Amino acid sequence: IERARQFPIVVRLQTGDPGLYGALIEMVQALDKESIGIGVVPGVSSAMASAAAGVESLTLPEITQTVILTRMEGRTPMPEGESLAELAQHHCTLCLFLSITLLKKVQSELYAAGWKEDAPVLVVHKASWPGEEKIIRGTLADIREKCRAEKINAQAMIIISPTLGARQWPELKNSKLYDKTFSHRFRKAVTV
Repeated sequence: IERARQFPIVVRLQTGDPGLYGALIEMVQALDKESIGIGVVPGVSSAMASAAAGVESLTLPEITQTVILTRMEGRTPMPEGESLAELAQHHCTLCLFLSITLLKKVQSELYAAGWKEDAPVLVVHKASWPGEEKIIRGTLADIREKCRAEKINAQAMIIISPTLGARQWPELKNSKLYDKTFSHRFRKAVTV
């Protein structure tokens, strides 16, 4: 507020997207009270940056079409019905923010939701940071030790998904987006 009164443009830069796990609303409310105009520029979420770093898709036809962005409960409690164990019961893609120091709890919650020890996990530390990004792949059973060995204890996205590793799968169900027998706005279907 002090700087906005002094300068025509002030930038508050946040890593990731300001709408996810930031203090956007509390900052905006304070500025609104002072009638200071604002604009929000979207950022790249670490969930998307991590999937790109790992060359992974968060969704695949007939595997999962749902992505849950959440975190393990820590100092800030989770609302009723949003525990990781409850959300993980969907067995879709889970992108866990702010949870790397809670991997033991993450494992417990996922096991409680029926995930198996061999479920693939991707952890990306400092996603999209040139020269600092680290990619760790493992399973639900061994990812904690692999992260410890790499000294990953902050700024990491955890992705647990049935889609991980699909690049090496011998067969995939293809999207209908490019299927020539599927009509859309730009193309008429070809009958076979």
